[in-house]
Amino acid sequence: MSLHHDEKHNNEHLNEHLLETQLQACIAEGRYPFHMPGHKRRMAPAPDLPYTWDLTEIEGTDDLHRPEGILREAMDRTAFLYHVRTVRYLVGGSTAGILSGIRAAAPHGSGIIAARNCHRSVYHAIELGNLKVHWAWPIQVPEFGICGSIDPEEIRRLLEEQPGVRAVIVTSPTYEGVLSDIRRIAEYCHAKKVPLIVDEAHGAHLIPGLGHFPDGAAACGADLVIQSPHKTLPSLTQSAWILNNSDLIPQSALDRQLDVFETSSPSYPLMASLDGCTGILQSRGAALYEAYEEALDRFDEKAAALSHLKVLGYGKDRNVRRPGIYALDRGKILINGDGAGHTGASLAGILREKYRMETEMSLGGNVLAMTSLCDDPSAIARLAEALLEIDRNAAGPEETCGTWPGETCGTGAGETCRAGKTDVLPRPEEAPLSIAAACDAPSVIADAKEAEGRISTEYVYCYPPGIPLIAPGERISREQIETLSELSDKGMRIRHTVSSREDGFAVMEK
Repeated sequence: MSLHHDEKHNNEHLNEHLLETQLQACIAEGRYPFHMPGHKRRMAPAPDLPYTWDLTEIEGTDDLHRPEGILREAMDRTAFLYHVRTVRYLVGGSTAGILSGIRAAAPHGSGIIAARNCHRSVYHAIELGNLKVHWAWPIQVPEFGICGSIDPEEIRRLLEEQPGVRAVIVTSPTYEGVLSDIRRIAEYCHAKKVPLIVDEAHGAHLIPGLGHFPDGAAACGADLVIQSPHKTLPSLTQSAWILNNSDLIPQSALDRQLDVFETSSPSYPLMASLDGCTGILQSRGAALYEAYEEALDRFDEKAAALSHLKVLGYGKDRNVRRPGIYALDRGKILINGDGAGHTGASLAGILREKYRMETEMSLGGNVLAMTSLCDDPSAIARLAEALLEIDRNAAGPEETCGTWPGETCGTGAGETCRAGKTDVLPRPEEAPLSIAAACDAPSVIADAKEAEGRISTEYVYCYPPGIPLIAPGERISREQIETLSELSDKGMRIRHTVSSREDGFAVMEK
C-alpha cells in the first residue's frame, strides 16, 4: 500500500505519538495479561522505564513480522516521510537491516562489491553468506587520517570486471560525515541491473525537504537504505529502519531475511519511539532544522578564529577542496588536534574533564562531536568556545612543526610532514582466502613480528567506528601492524575477535 497520495495519512501524521496512543488505547481495554512480558505491566524492572506499554503481539497490537494493523500504519507514515515505497522498523539496530538486506540481494556463495570501510556488520554478512567480495577502496584523506568518498568510477570499473556480482554495498555518510556520490553510483549499478545497498546508519536526518543537508541515499536512487535514527534523530538506542525503494529486491525476499535476523519478540517502546520520531519530523521538522542549522552556522563563524585546531568543513577549512571528499554532513564536527600537539584521545579528555562534554569518538588525531536537531544551541556554542580556549593554549609553530600531515614540513627540512599521519585503512595485497574460510581455519596466536605475512583468522578493529583494519583471509602487512601500533600509541583500544593478547594476532597455522 502506498500512502504518497493518501489524504488520511496527511491528517494522521500530525499526531506525533500515534502508535503510542494506539498502544495505550489497547491497554485501556483492561484485559488481564496472561501473556508475555513477565513484568505484566505491574512491576517496574527499573525506575522510569516505559514498562506499562511494553507489550507483545496480542489482539490489537499487530505483528512486526506480518504487519497488517497499527505497525503497518506506522511504517507507512515513515515511508511517506522519506518518499519511499516501504519501510520496515528494526529493533536490532542497523546491524539487523544490513544482514537482512545483503542476504536478500546476494544468495549464499555469490559475489558482491563492497566498500572496504564498511561497518563490521557488512563483513559478518559476507562471512555468513560465504560471499566472494570485491573491495572498493575509499580515497584516503591524509590531512585528517580518515577515509574519504568511494569513487563512482571505481564502482563502474568493478562492475565491468565482475559481471556476476549480486549487489553493491557502500557506507554514506561515514562516521565522520563523508558522503559519496550515491546518485552516480546508483546509475552505474542499475545500468547492470545490480541493486545498491547503502549503510546510511549515520544519515537518517538527510530527509528530502527538511533543512539544507545533502540528499539522502534513497532520494539519490539507492535500492535499500539502512538507517539508525537513534544516532541523529529523536529515537531510542537500538531502533532503526530499512527503506526499500527497489525494483530489484522484492519486499518478500527482504521480509524473509528479517524473519531470520531479527528477534521474534520486538520491543514496542522501541517501535513507538520510531513512530514518534516520524511524527515529530512531520509536525515540527522545519522549525527544528532551521534552529539546528542556525546553531551550526554560529559554530562555523567561531571556528574561523582557530589557529592550531582544525575542524573538517568548518572555519578556515570550509573552502578547502579535497578530491577525496564528495560532500560532507555538517552535523558531524570532526576536530583534528595534530597542529596543536594533541591526539584525539587527549582532546576528548580535556573536553570531558575541563568542559564537561562527552564526545562520540576519538581516533588518531581526531575527536568527533556528534550533533543533532535535538541539541541545545547553547551547547554547540559552548563547544566552539571550548575549542577556541584549547586553541589559544596550544603549542605554537616553534614547539611543533606547524604544518598539517602531507604538507611540506615547516621546520624547513624540505620533507613531507608525518606528524600525526595515520593511513587509517592501509591496503594489503588481495586476500588469498575468503572471510568465511579463514574464520573456520585452525589458528594460532602470534606476536606482531611473527604475524607479518601470515593469513589472519580474525577481525582487528577500533570501536568506534567498528571498521576492520584487518579482515579474516587477508595476509597481514607491516603497514597494517604499524597503523595499529600508532593508533594504540594515541590512546585507541584495539579490539581482536579471537586473540586475547594485546600483542597477539590470530593467524592460520603454517
